[in-house]
Amino acid sequence: MTLLLNGRPVDYAERGTGPCLVFVPGSFSTMAAWRPISELLADRFRIVTTSLMGFGGTEEQRTPDGLAVDRQAEAVEAVVARAGEPVHLVGHSWGGSVALAVALRRNVRLASLTLAEANPVDILKRSGEGDLFDSVRQMSDAYIKAYSNGEHDAAKRVIDFWEGAGCFDRMPPKVREYAILTTPANIFDWSACYAFQPSAADCATLDLPTLVLYGGRSHPAARRMAEILATWLPNSRLNEIAAAAHFLITTHPTDVASQLALHVATAASGRAT
Repeated sequence: MTLLLNGRPVDYAERGTGPCLVFVPGSFSTMAAWRPISELLADRFRIVTTSLMGFGGTEEQRTPDGLAVDRQAEAVEAVVARAGEPVHLVGHSWGGSVALAVALRRNVRLASLTLAEANPVDILKRSGEGDLFDSVRQMSDAYIKAYSNGEHDAAKRVIDFWEGAGCFDRMPPKVREYAILTTPANIFDWSACYAFQPSAADCATLDLPTLVLYGGRSHPAARRMAEILATWLPNSRLNEIAAAAHFLITTHPTDVASQLALHVATAASGRAT
């Protein structure tokens, strides 16, 4: 199923009944990335899934001179509006950054927010973590240059950076092929990522129950971004999934699902998280 944004398709699927969770996957991913968690929660929740522009069935609508995070946020907002109620918005990786942008834009009603390994990397620089910011920037610059020079599997550089050396090679062939196929969309996402510069003051205005998840084995930059977000967002709870790394939603779905269920229950009760 799809919905239309500017007359062009955006992925939309739903199942189950109950409080509504809207799942936003990261770059290189589709709504299928959430299937392990959806299977665990569909008997208690209404599950809505989508894909970002350039991935899955969501058509690319961006151009090289129009790469702001707002373009991806518009697609997610269309999905939330279609869901038709205040939703619990859940984003992973770049999808988590887009979910944060949606919350800050305040164009749709949210009941809560979950940021799993979100990576709005500018917050590292704003928090004095220049070395960590530089490590991400150096990787992404080298990756983009390698791809432009003909390295067809340059996506390996990004995936191994976040999840650990050898991760790309261990992935199923179809997953590797999809990452290679969607590299141009991921490069667009990197431009949007660096242009997305939320401040501590911006985040301080967001009194929305927020769960911040990160993997204990994740890259230090990812762990530090989670800590900063949890400090900046006034109604947030930080939780580590100790044995996981960046792809915690697929490697540790039971842990993530249990955290989500608790978070939604707490948000619904009106208690601080």
